[in-house]
Amino acid sequence: MFAVIKTGGLQYSVAEDQVVRIGRIEGEPGQIVQLDTVLMLGGDKPELGTPTVAGASVAVEIVEQSRGPKVIAFKKRRRKNSRRKRGHRQDYTVVRVSEILTGGAKPTKGPKPKPAPKAKPAKSEQADAA
Repeated sequence: MFAVIKTGGLQYSVAEDQVVRIGRIEGEPGQIVQLDTVLMLGGDKPELGTPTVAGASVAVEIVEQSRGPKVIAFKKRRRKNSRRKRGHRQDYTVVRVSEILTGGAKPTKGPKPKPAPKAKPAKSEQADAA
């Protein structure tokens, strides 16, 4: 099953357990946020919204808050001694889709646990002596 959601003026086609970079939304990493603007539900029985699907929402887990690369806007008017340089970095939120909900249901899944860090191999005493 997939859904088409709208957030930040853009539309995204998402499926469960997919990681998507969307425009900034409020929240801390690990928090579950519900996005209510679902334009379409797809799968065995597709549903189109007019303009949104009633009772449908998408639960997402915030993975991280980040910023995009710097974009430089440089304007120069020749022979006029006029130059302007501006930089901009867009704020983004990386989210993982945890559930696609219908019928006004509330999210049931919590955030995914972080993977355990790998143990470093123990150093042998013979390697230190050499």
